[in-house]
Order: sequence, then C-alpha cells, then structure tokens
Amino acid sequence: MTRTLQSYVHDAWWTPADDVSGTEVRDASTGEVVARVSSEGLDLAGAMDFARTTGQTSLGALTFHQRAVILKQLALALTDRKRELYALSSRTGATKGDSWVDVDGGIGVLFTYSGKGRRELPNARVQLDGPVEVLAKDGSFLGRHIRTTLPGVAVQINAFNFPVWGALEKFAPTFLAGMPTIVKPATPGAYLAEHLVRIMVESELLPAGSLQLVSGSVRHVFDHARLGDVVSFTGSASTADQLRRHDAVQTGGVIFNAETDSINASVLGPDAVEGTPEFDAYVRQLVTEMTSKAGQKCTAIRRAIVPAASAEAIVAAVESRIAEKIVVGDPREEGVTMGALASAEQRAEVFRQVQRLVDGGGRVVVGAGQDPEADGAFADPMLLRFDDPAAPRVHDTEAFGPVSSVITYETPAQAADLVVRGGGSLVTSVASADPQFVAELTRRTAAANGRILVLDRVDARSSTGHGSPLPMLVHGGPGRAGGGEELGGVRSVFHYMQRTAIQGSPEMLTAITGVWHAGADTRDDQHPFRKPLQDLRIGDRVVSEEREITLDDIAHFAQFTGDTFYAHTDEEAAAANPFFPGRVAHGYLLLSFAAGLFVSPEPGPVLANYGLESLRFVTPVSPGDRIRVALTAKEIIPRETHDYGEVHWDAVLTNQEGETVATYDVLTLVSKTPEIPAE
Repeated sequence: MTRTLQSYVHDAWWTPADDVSGTEVRDASTGEVVARVSSEGLDLAGAMDFARTTGQTSLGALTFHQRAVILKQLALALTDRKRELYALSSRTGATKGDSWVDVDGGIGVLFTYSGKGRRELPNARVQLDGPVEVLAKDGSFLGRHIRTTLPGVAVQINAFNFPVWGALEKFAPTFLAGMPTIVKPATPGAYLAEHLVRIMVESELLPAGSLQLVSGSVRHVFDHARLGDVVSFTGSASTADQLRRHDAVQTGGVIFNAETDSINASVLGPDAVEGTPEFDAYVRQLVTEMTSKAGQKCTAIRRAIVPAASAEAIVAAVESRIAEKIVVGDPREEGVTMGALASAEQRAEVFRQVQRLVDGGGRVVVGAGQDPEADGAFADPMLLRFDDPAAPRVHDTEAFGPVSSVITYETPAQAADLVVRGGGSLVTSVASADPQFVAELTRRTAAANGRILVLDRVDARSSTGHGSPLPMLVHGGPGRAGGGEELGGVRSVFHYMQRTAIQGSPEMLTAITGVWHAGADTRDDQHPFRKPLQDLRIGDRVVSEEREITLDDIAHFAQFTGDTFYAHTDEEAAAANPFFPGRVAHGYLLLSFAAGLFVSPEPGPVLANYGLESLRFVTPVSPGDRIRVALTAKEIIPRETHDYGEVHWDAVLTNQEGETVATYDVLTLVSKTPEIPAE
C-alpha cells in the first residue's frame, strides 16, 4: 500500500481517513508512486486557532535571543540527519548539487538567522526602531517607535522546486519574530517537506504550537484568516494575483506576501568579449542557471541579453559547455549532472511554453529536436534565439525548466530597457569589468529588480551566483516578481512585526521598552560596576565627583599622544576658529578622564569594555573648566549561551555650569554572578 502523507497539527500527527484517495506523487525519474497527499477532513481553522493561541503563547514567552538559540539547535539537528533528506530529495529529480542548495541551503538559513538574531536584535521581546524623539522641551514627553510580534499565524504556501529551503527560509525569520507557522508544501515534493518537519518535531526543540504542517490543500485558508495573520505565497504570478484579490487581503487586514515567477535577465557587458574572464564567467553562470534544478528556479536566467557582436560566440560557447558538462538522467546514477523535471506534467508544460516562445519569434538553437510528447520527466537544456529583442513573448513568457533565450542590444541604454521589459524581476546579473557600464546599468534597472549581481574577474570564482538568494540579502522583487520580500537579514523578521509609535513620559517608555530613557527613575544604592548581571537593573547609576581640566593636562595629552591639532596647542589660532573660545581640551582627553571618574577599579563582575557608540562632543571645555560624568545602566542583554552579558551604559559629561559636554554609550561585558567566569 502506498503511504498517505501525514499532516502535523495541534502538535500531533494527523492522517486522512482510509477511504480518502488523495493525489499520487511520483518519483520524478522513474515514475514510481512515492506517496499520496490529501488534507481532506483536516480542521484548518482549528489549526490556525491553535497557532494563534498555543503557538503565540509559547513563542511570546521567549526573547529574540532564546528563539535564535533554538534555530541553531534545529539547524544542528537537521545537519545530523540530512542524509535522510538527501535520499528523499533525489526522488524529486534533484542531483546531489541540487540537493545541497535545497537542504544545506535551508539549514544555512537557520544558522544565519540564529547568528543575526543574537547580534542584531535585543535579548527582549520588543525591538526598538530608531532614536528617541523629544516631544517636550523639558524632556517630560518622549516618542519612539517599537516593533512587536503580529498576533496571528503565518501560513506559508510553498512551490515544488525547493521543499526544504523554501520552508526554512520562511520559517526562520517568522520564528525569530515570535510568530507561529503553518507550512503547506507543494504536492510534488510534499514527502520531503513532511520528513523535514518530522525531524524538527522529533528534535523536541519546537515550542508548543510554533510549527504545523498541512500535507495537501489549504484552498480555504483565506476564509479562516483574519487581522494579524500573514499568508506567504511562492508560485505563479497568475495564482498570486487571484489570492491577492481575496476580501481577507483587500479589506480584512490579512498581510499577503508573494514571490512569483520572474523573467530574470543576465547582461553581458560590451567589454566582455570572447576570451575575457567576464565572458567565460557569463557562459558558466548561464549554463549553471539553465541546468541547476533542471532550470526549475524562480531566480533562473530566462533572458541572456548580450551585445549583438557577441551573440554568435555566446551561443557557440553555451552549446559547447552543455555538451561537455551536462549529462541528463536519474540523479542517483553515476555521472549525471542534471536530473528530471518535477513530473511528466511539468515537462509537458515546459514544452508548451517553449512552443509559445517559438510562436512569438524565437528559434531553438541549442537542444532542438526533442519530442514534446515523450514519456517521462527528462528534458535536455534548450537555448532560444530571438532576432527581435523587443519581441513581447520573450519578456512575458517563462518556460519553467532548462530554458533560456538570447536577445541582443546595441547600446547600454537599450540593454537597460530590455531588462526592464521583464516587468519586474527577482534578480538581474551583469558580467563586465567596466565600472561605468555597470554603474549606469544598475541605476537604470535597480528599481525593476530585487537583487543585482555583478560578475567580474575579481569575484567570478567567489560569487555565489545569479540564482542563489542569500539569507542576509533581500529575496523578492517588484511587479511580476510578486512585489513581496523575503530574507534580507533581520529586515525580513520585521515583516512579521508591527511598527508602533509610542508616546509618553520617560518612565513609561522605560517600562514599555526595557531600555532606560533620560528622565526616568534611577538608583544609586551601590556602584553599579560592583553588581553582577543578575543584580543589575536598568536605571542603576553612578554620578562622579568633578575634575578640573588644566592647561598642563591639555599640553601633556598633546605631547603624549602626538595630537597637536592647533585648537589644543595654539591660543591665537584656536580663538580664530568659530567653534572654540580659545585653546580647548581634546575630546579624547575628556573621555579618558571620564573613565577615570566613573570606573570602579577592583576586579569584579565587569569583565571588559568593548566599545563606545553614538559619541557626540557638544560643548568645548576650556582650561579651568570642571567636568563630571553620570553613568546609567541603559540596557541589559544577557547572553543565552555564556556566563556573562552585555550592558549598555548611558554616559553624559557635563561642566560646572551643568551644560552637556559629551554624550555616548559605554558597552561592557558583565559576569552574571559575582564570580569571574572561567573560559
């Protein structure tokens, strides 16, 4: 009996009734039935409510850093069992290289977001966005922006081409934001996505309700979606357009994010003639994008835009490289470098679109003579040539397989125009060593692309390539590409959070944000450098004694450091400067004296000073002035995996008149306990 795939809902595995037939999923290479897929009888509304309640509660109890640590642990758990994923991936028609992009690429996203979450987000549940806005002269009324987790569920509807990466690249930023996820994989690779979720569940790392899986249709998802929910879709532009028109999106407040098919381009610069490293890199990349995942990539190159003088050389070089490097067949067989399309139906669809391209003015110059009616899911790479570069069909029709088309340009402006005719793309690449050409093309085409990759002889070998979205950079694009955005580092986390302007007194903003604001309550019961992290509280403060700045201090610092800038050494020249009343103290002398004023020198919980942030010198200090410093614990950030944490201190230097001399943040590492931690 063929196994029917399970769904994972309400933190339990669910199987359709025995009398449900479901959709058969076949091995892409052999046609053997692998599994049946059906969600008939599944309570989708209940699963979404479970996410909004149990999932929101369990994730909401964790800070950004705690969620980030779990992402790393999940990545390690998947790494330990990735051979299982590779074995199933080969059944989708993927070669080992294709599976590396999907499986290891997906795991790499988890690692990346774990690291970025701990480096770039606070160990808190609220994220601050931007500086404080002072709304009253006396500082009693402040404003600033915060981000908090959206209160709903994120439903991801994924494409068939990347069952692992497609799920994890959406899951990682959503989880880090604190929002529960329901994964709906495309049917052809659903068995691989099911096994991915099974490994994650068996790791026992997932907070309750944080991840669910629906194997089968979620046709009525928008009937159950509401304000605070996010639906992320990867697939065809036509389907995305239909979903976007639903009342839940138009008037119900449901956020819809789409990443769709894209007529991506790759431009060969006029300087990149045959024999140059850029020409060779262009050909290598074009063939890679035609054959990786059998061309079933939303980022694949569909339009090769080349100078008219280089067109014949490009076609010949591509044909030669395909003949030399590409062997089509079952990816489990030795020597095969390109596997099957996802299914026989997908192969038939590719040939239908190729025929549309031919009818629209193209001719097949590489890979001609294949039988569109042949059985199975295998197809050889195909390169078409259009004599009319402005032919509409080459700019609006995508054959989602190992297919690309060559079109030519005469001028850089025409090249840019051809890129833009794609109606919005995920990515365009350009191979050129001419900075002026690359800069002009980028300026003309950036608004039509989510990403631009520049290839030259310097980065040709190290480049990750045209078709590889990276977790720290934006993946998405305008227009036909969906108008959405995924990945992009912590930027993508914010898609699952609400940005809100908060206005109030310093004390109220401190309570809301967990970060001390000037004017809020302070405590000076003990020097804060004597307190371990477990005892330190925001608002803990020390105010120093005064120190007079003498002319001898200034002269000695100038001689000792070599900083003999005239404002510190020449009274007449300094007085002529519109910013100074005469000779003034070095700013860095003041910082050094300030450290001496606030420091508690004995060994203790403070382990190290690792930097300053937001330093501003406000008022010059003349010989005879007296300075003091107020140091206040502003933000406390425990490190989840270490025996110490970070403390950001608000430092304010003032003179004897109470005028602000300098402001900055001091960053220190502080032990969690009175004992100094061992390495």
